Amino acid sequence: MNISSKAEIALRKFSEGYNCAQSVVYAFADEVNIDKNILLTISTGFGAGIGRKQEVCGAVSGAVIILGAKYGRKENETNDKTKITYKEVQKFIEEFTKEKGSIICSELLQGCNLLTEKGQEIFQKKNMLHNVCFGCVELACNILQKHFVETK
Repeated sequence: MNISSKAEIALRKFSEGYNCAQSVVYAFADEVNIDKNILLTISTGFGAGIGRKQEVCGAVSGAVIILGAKYGRKENETNDKTKITYKEVQKFIEEFTKEKGSIICSELLQGCNLLTEKGQEIFQKKNMLHNVCFGCVELACNILQKHFVETK
């Protein structure tokens, strides 16, 4: 898959030190008409698999935030919006998993525990930020960008 323009934006943000979730939401803020700083603050805790707990990949969480912003249920709207959002999130997760094998950060990082000093050393030694995380951010953005193009 070629790198998309949204992925380029997200990877630039990621290179600046923003986390994976923040990088994805930043790239799509204009698509959902939400202030970039609001999205950056909302997504801060989702990095490194939610607060570095290595649960759901932050790039995936960022994509889910964007899909929720696009399709999500607002006050006084029907539950149909929730159903549509779930369907779109499921499609995203299926496509991401097909490519990466998982949406779980610890699995994507091959068991490297970011909460330990040893895990941090392994993460650095294997250059996982560039070898794994950058690819997850890129893939999440490419899937989202394709989705936004198809639904315009």
